[in-house]
Amino acid sequence: MHLPAVQLFLDVAEAGSLSKVAARRQTAQSHISRQITEFEAQCGGRLFRRTGRGVALTELGQRAVARLGPWLQATEQLAQDLRAESAQVMGEVRLGLIPSAAHPLVTRLFERLQRDHPGVRLNITEAQGAELDALLDSGAVDLAILFRHSRPSGTDERPLCVAHSHLVSAPGDPLTQAETLPFARLQGLRLVLPRQPSHWRAALDETALGLGFRLQAAAEADSLTVQKALVAATPGLYTVLGPYAFAAEARAGTLRATRLVRPDLTRHVTLAFARQGKRSAACTVVADGVQALVEAWGHQLTEP
Repeated sequence: MHLPAVQLFLDVAEAGSLSKVAARRQTAQSHISRQITEFEAQCGGRLFRRTGRGVALTELGQRAVARLGPWLQATEQLAQDLRAESAQVMGEVRLGLIPSAAHPLVTRLFERLQRDHPGVRLNITEAQGAELDALLDSGAVDLAILFRHSRPSGTDERPLCVAHSHLVSAPGDPLTQAETLPFARLQGLRLVLPRQPSHWRAALDETALGLGFRLQAAAEADSLTVQKALVAATPGLYTVLGPYAFAAEARAGTLRATRLVRPDLTRHVTLAFARQGKRSAACTVVADGVQALVEAWGHQLTEP
């Protein structure tokens, strides 16, 4: 079987939409539809049926996914094993990232790979923690950088660094002038908070309730960009972020922050591996590169 055709079929099956796959591949939907039709002809029957929201697998399609998914993974693993026996490490590594880790870590990681392992290609997905966990569970990414509320243990995750929590405001706000601020001072403040459900939102709400008050959400947004833009443009509006989420804005002077204490609400930044399948040599190279960069920066996600 033609490997790209199998991969396309599996991509459409996962997305449940021809248009989504076409957008990801930056091609016309008609081109994807034609390839799927040709692949169905090779398989001897319809693999998808049209729905109001996209496409769904037929019974034959479900059987095809069950057999072709492991087959493709085994075939790719065979190719990686053969490459690993050569002098050069090669292969694609699917890396998941929390948004605040995207820069400059990925830039420096890419530079390192281009210099030392040009045969390794990065396929990067940016998502929130819960989504990254789901991608790891399904094997859709090979490894991910994400937050944990407790230090990880075991062989599936490597601890990278610790992120403290900060109250973030527009420049000149009196509350963020001091080096630290008790968490209880958030009572009554107008906040931009993550939308529920969210592990980070739950941790913030539970901490406030433990101190006897509720956080006041003036706005809710999943996007870090939206949260920071609202705070920067609105005096008297705040958000609570880790240090890597606003580092660039703090250097540029568009945001100001103070570290929250009593309690010191910290999160552990970890490098987590997919929970199924064999870890490729390319995946190990990328993981080692991430860890080396973070250690060289004094166990931080950003350069000193």
